[in-house]
Amino acid sequence: MASDRPSEKVERADPSALQDRRSQTSVLGSTRSTSRFLSLDAFRGATIAGMLLVNNPGSWSDIYPPLAHAPWHGWTPTDMIFPFFLWIVGVAMTLSFARRVEQGADRGQLFRHVIIRATIIFGLGIFLAAFPFGLLPEHHLSLSKLRIPGVLQRIALCYLAAGAIFLRTGWRGQVAWTAGLLAGYWALLRFVPVPGYGAGVLEPTGNLAWWIDSHLLAGHTWSGAPVPGFDPEGILSTLPAIATTLLGALAGQMMRRWSGGALTMRLLGGGAALLVLGALLSLALPINKNLWTSSYAVFMAGWAMAVLAVFHWLIDVRGWRRWATPLVIYGMNALALFVLAGLIGKLLYLIKWTGPDGKGLTLKTFIYQGAFAPLASPVNASLLYAVAFVLLFLVIAGVMWRKQWFVKI
Repeated sequence: MASDRPSEKVERADPSALQDRRSQTSVLGSTRSTSRFLSLDAFRGATIAGMLLVNNPGSWSDIYPPLAHAPWHGWTPTDMIFPFFLWIVGVAMTLSFARRVEQGADRGQLFRHVIIRATIIFGLGIFLAAFPFGLLPEHHLSLSKLRIPGVLQRIALCYLAAGAIFLRTGWRGQVAWTAGLLAGYWALLRFVPVPGYGAGVLEPTGNLAWWIDSHLLAGHTWSGAPVPGFDPEGILSTLPAIATTLLGALAGQMMRRWSGGALTMRLLGGGAALLVLGALLSLALPINKNLWTSSYAVFMAGWAMAVLAVFHWLIDVRGWRRWATPLVIYGMNALALFVLAGLIGKLLYLIKWTGPDGKGLTLKTFIYQGAFAPLASPVNASLLYAVAFVLLFLVIAGVMWRKQWFVKI
């Protein structure tokens, strides 16, 4: 974590009081929830733990299909993780901003805070893309090839746009914006002709999102994308991702109005309705994470509502909290853990030396081959490595929890 970042602080709080205080929700950092919504921290923690699990296998050649993204159309459990995080950002934004507005906070000042936070998060994404800045022999920093889009960059843009909409509209306006973004994106993909390909192409090459990214972000897109020039966190597909965040904000409106079993049933009902709607929309525009199609945005928001409903019933309604403690610990520092995992993950690949056979050996390969590969079949050894990575960060998160360090932006 860069020490010169503006507007970031490590906040000390009494963990024993977390379940008894009024909601003081940091939209992108820690959430000091009431007992009513401790489930939101647990859900956020489960999401970040899932992100660490799927991003850090022992070997990318040996992973179970559910732990990989769908190659193009369709979805896997891994494709649920990123939209869940954006949806949670929307929920937390509602719980935070609505309370502050009711207490007389100035909307203009709140939006200035949104701009500052979004700028910091976007900057963190660029920081991760550039790290370690050419300081290791295996890393060459080229500004002409530096990836500009990314996970944190998308979170920043979605938070900025959704925050502006939330602060300037009521729930009806948010519904209208959500529908408009989803319908507008569908229309753009279906009816705007791509030079040399025509309109309505939904393959990796030839779709409108690819054409825009390959022209406006030429040289700055993800090297691991399905085709050169495309980026799964690109420009055009950010529009439906904003809608994902707004769907979370609308769920947050429900959470402010209802509680207990009534809220559980409404979340379940809303989730079921969105799942059905997303499945129906997929008949016109397939579910696709890379394109973040409108059907994908709606379908995954439905899953998010259903999962949070279960968490809410178990943790907030029934009071079964002990099992969720590790998830809450993760959720209290989700953004900090994501950034730290990104830094460590890159170092594991970039720290390299010549092995006994004369071939290059990375630190990750050394650890994986020495400690995990002998234990099980390749696919299970790869999974064990990923689980160990998640547990390592649970220890780190636990230390931060015990020392009452909650990184807040």
